[in-house]
Amino acid sequence: MPRRLSTRLRLVAAAFALALLAGGCGGGDGPEDGTIELTFTWWGSDSRHEYTQKLIEMFEADHPGITIEPVFTSFDAYWDQLATATGGGNPPDIIQMEERFVREYVANGQLLDLNTVSDVLDTSDLIEPALAAGRIDGGLYTIASGVNAFSVVADPQIFQEAGVEFPDDTTWTWQDYIDISVAITEATDGELYGAQAFGSNEALFNIYARQRGEQLYNEDGSLGFSARTLADFWTLAVEQTKRGGTPPADETVEIGATGPDQSLLATNRGAMGTWWTNQLGALSRASGRDLVLLRQPGESQGVRPGMYFKPAMSYSISAHTKHPREAAMFVDFLLNSPEAGELLLNDRGLPANLKVREHISSLLPPAEQQVSDFMTEIGPDLAAPPPPPPTGAGEVVSIIQRLYEEVLFERLTPMEAAEQFIREVESVIRS
Repeated sequence: MPRRLSTRLRLVAAAFALALLAGGCGGGDGPEDGTIELTFTWWGSDSRHEYTQKLIEMFEADHPGITIEPVFTSFDAYWDQLATATGGGNPPDIIQMEERFVREYVANGQLLDLNTVSDVLDTSDLIEPALAAGRIDGGLYTIASGVNAFSVVADPQIFQEAGVEFPDDTTWTWQDYIDISVAITEATDGELYGAQAFGSNEALFNIYARQRGEQLYNEDGSLGFSARTLADFWTLAVEQTKRGGTPPADETVEIGATGPDQSLLATNRGAMGTWWTNQLGALSRASGRDLVLLRQPGESQGVRPGMYFKPAMSYSISAHTKHPREAAMFVDFLLNSPEAGELLLNDRGLPANLKVREHISSLLPPAEQQVSDFMTEIGPDLAAPPPPPPTGAGEVVSIIQRLYEEVLFERLTPMEAAEQFIREVESVIRS
């Protein structure tokens, strides 16, 4: 009987994750019948959990000697869970990875060099950016599932209800973004908000810094921005909140602790938010509306464009798995199977495999087709992507969130928080 992603399965998966952390090692020798058991861990929305379970079922149907146990959670909880499991010697076999953490896991000897399983993991049809991000010191430690861009997602219906003109994203400024969000909140008497707060996301800050000729990290792994630039970024975010364009500080923190499914856009309570392009489908499904992708503010006024194409997420295999070839077979299925592509679509980025991308082009629902069109449209205008983050960059997620909240609640000024951010990040990153 197929395993359905019900509430019961969610509880089972959560319990399995706790068991994994407590000492149950993924990828053991398997039961007495000879079946090989692997674990696959990922983060994401409810819709990602649902179709990923279907992917697992498809793979198991074609490989009756292999079973794959799901371990999934939200993005924020994922990295603590994964760090605890790997640090305790009980890592999952197949790992959904993000670029900020790759160097750290490689340095700690936690990821398999995928070159060692190249006989079962075919990379011949993958775009170069999908491989380049995973190449470190001659090894290949992760392969991108696809590419995306960090964008503004907007709800035209709320703009219409508020009587606020829809923005021209080829010319709008950061001040335009704030003013528009305030206008929407005021026009709806506070029943709806103009935007979800943006000050806690380092990807958006990187775009803002790049527009000013700076960047989050330099090629050598050092910080590439000034305290003034970060302070100005947070000053804009605080202005938006104080003027009512976003929810109050306490509500902003509550919303920030949830995933896309509980965002202002998904719950029809806000007109705009900043999200990765591959999240448009989940946001549209949750909202029940036709949402629209927009360029980030300030792209046409800056020293250079800040937006760039980034690996959406990637797949790695534990260096400690007892079944590297079988784990590689599953990764190969995720990357190269047209049938898998029909379920994945754009949720983990536009497919890295060009043949799969072509295969699914006619199958894309409106939201995913919009992503494809948007990426094609903005591509010629983008600058080169930033260098890979240094080891330790994964800790920046919590640092920027914490210090942004200090600014939001007026316990620190934007400049005080920016200077503290630089000190803290410099203490944890290693080039």
